[in-house]
Amino acid sequence: MPATRKAIESELRSLLRPEQFNDYCPNGLQVEGTEQIGKLVSGVTACQELIDRAVATGADMLLVHHGYFWKGEDPTITGIKRSRIQALLAGKLNLFAYHLPLDVHPELGNNAQLGRLLGLRVTGEFAAYQGRNVGLLGEFTEPMTVGALHNLVTDRLNRKPLIIGKESAKLRTAAWCTGAAQGYIGEAIDAGVDVFITGEVSEPTVHIARETGLCFVSAGHHATERYGVQAVGNYLADRFQLQHEFFDIDNPV
Repeated sequence: MPATRKAIESELRSLLRPEQFNDYCPNGLQVEGTEQIGKLVSGVTACQELIDRAVATGADMLLVHHGYFWKGEDPTITGIKRSRIQALLAGKLNLFAYHLPLDVHPELGNNAQLGRLLGLRVTGEFAAYQGRNVGLLGEFTEPMTVGALHNLVTDRLNRKPLIIGKESAKLRTAAWCTGAAQGYIGEAIDAGVDVFITGEVSEPTVHIARETGLCFVSAGHHATERYGVQAVGNYLADRFQLQHEFFDIDNPV
């Protein structure tokens, strides 16, 4: 039996608590589609290719981390945005998007899932944003060298990371925050960890890491944020007996 859009929206609100966040975009249902949902597709970003594949596979709902209507962007429905929304409406596809709520969920969030993937045990939080922390602190299950971490990230994320640090240096403690969190490097240093893992890198980040001795890992914005949306998609599939597929539209950033 398909689930209703209202029931799924209520479950996601209870699970991810979007009202607790003053986010860069609206969290929740962004584009309304069919009332009954039997198949769910998840992906990182609601790009045209993901929408087209979801429609082609007969999905009723698209769940993403990066949706639409970001603060500061042009609000008009023109160009790329028009094409994407037109495809969603034509396919009667519900678009649900969750940004910070999907990053920080303690079990299903991007940070929690990445930590589990890399064998990190959570010991605390860091990276303050508007009164709450959005990153995690922890320890590797077994200490490893920078070189070993490079191999681990490459293997688990299927992507070679950019790492600033001596290959033979030993790592025991870590701070991590998925996506474009390189600006929190100062807080990672203050936390006294051996390595800071995030998605993106900026020009100053390299110098800060070199001059402080902190190992810095840029593992890819997209690559580090593939796992929370899959976990939430699987949760919904189990909860409502939905079909679920994750489509990985590759992005080198």
